[in-house]
Amino acid sequence: MSSEVRVPALPESVADATVLTWYKQPGEPVRREENLVDLETDKVVLEVPAPVAGVLGKIKAPAGETVRADALLALLEEDTDAEPAPTLMPTAPTVPTAPAAPAVPTESAVPMIPAASTAPTASTEPAAPLLAPAARRLTKALNLDPTEIPGSGKDGRVHKTDVTAFLESQEQAQPQPQPQQPQPQPPAAEPDPTDPTDDPAIEQPRLTGEAGRPEQRVAMTRLRARVAERLIQAQQTAAILTTFNEVNLNAVIGLRNRYKESFEKTYGVRLGLMSFFVKAAVEALQRFPILNASVDGGDIIYHGYYDIGIAVSSPRGLVVPILRNCDRLAMADIEQGILEFGRKAKDGNLSYEDLSGGTFSITNGGVFGSLLSTPILNPPQSAILGLHKLQDRPVAEQGEIVIRPMMNLALSYDHRIIDGRDAVQFLVAIKDTLEDPARLLLRI
Repeated sequence: MSSEVRVPALPESVADATVLTWYKQPGEPVRREENLVDLETDKVVLEVPAPVAGVLGKIKAPAGETVRADALLALLEEDTDAEPAPTLMPTAPTVPTAPAAPAVPTESAVPMIPAASTAPTASTEPAAPLLAPAARRLTKALNLDPTEIPGSGKDGRVHKTDVTAFLESQEQAQPQPQPQQPQPQPPAAEPDPTDPTDDPAIEQPRLTGEAGRPEQRVAMTRLRARVAERLIQAQQTAAILTTFNEVNLNAVIGLRNRYKESFEKTYGVRLGLMSFFVKAAVEALQRFPILNASVDGGDIIYHGYYDIGIAVSSPRGLVVPILRNCDRLAMADIEQGILEFGRKAKDGNLSYEDLSGGTFSITNGGVFGSLLSTPILNPPQSAILGLHKLQDRPVAEQGEIVIRPMMNLALSYDHRIIDGRDAVQFLVAIKDTLEDPARLLLRI
């Protein structure tokens, strides 16, 4: 009897998906709930598990094919030997036992099988570990046994960081590797499987050009193509203007240094700078609600909630997961949420819910060393705050030149609905709040 493997239901905003990688080939045994194939959409990578145990039959949608919701991906031929169900109460044995073997007590929940028996021992086989997509690709590329890698995720899920930690522990256990067995080097034209930017959705580079002047042509991932489409859409449909300011973070850094140890001890997460910016942005958005609004045809929609998008760089490209109801979140909740988004983005585990919606965004180019930039809107949002590199600079305070940790801020906004006065005052409000963090408590 055959079972069908179909594309799961896709959100309304996603029309189709691309078959990314098949992890089983026709004729190979499959466990129930074992991941068969990854599907890449505009935002995330979806895992499609096997509905039943059996043997993979014919693949109907090979890698690279575009499929829609409920499309047939493959057929599974059921195999009762692939995943035998455990017998709770022993029945009449059909396998001869050793002469000296003791009788099995009837109270036993699981029958004891003598050592001389040839009966299957499926219950002693370790269950296949749960692997994140990035961890699965890395273990496959390096020919590692995933059952040997301890997982730090939910239900023992193995993430890419677990794989790298396992490799480091193996290296420490063997400080003097045998020179007779060097690690094989990948060809120069192939992508390094340990490179976090490697993505199976990208075709193998096709070398072209003249001798000594090689060129590589690779296809865009769906995420990269979607980002490009939205950026062009933003520039073509919105009247984008950017205003700038700078902020003295001396008070924020002093507050952070004073309480960071007790904060981490109390909440189990480090106190960073981003939570201060999120809180300051919420305060400014409450004073200038037009920056939390969006355009819908000929209407302006004012949002009575504050869902802040935090731009995160992932191996597949730029993603903007959403922190919901930031006006109700404590700073520890914000830091924990941002930390979790970073882990999910690195392992390719962000969900549609993580990426959907948002009323305002914050992007931090300063982590890469940017001193100044003009961020592009994230449609249908009408404003985005850009942070830049924090560096000590001389500034004038009360007639004296002092050195202070300064950061340039940039606010890009849709001039169709946001006037320059509101945009400038919004940025000044953020600056005032961060230069005097007590305003966050006093709400002034």
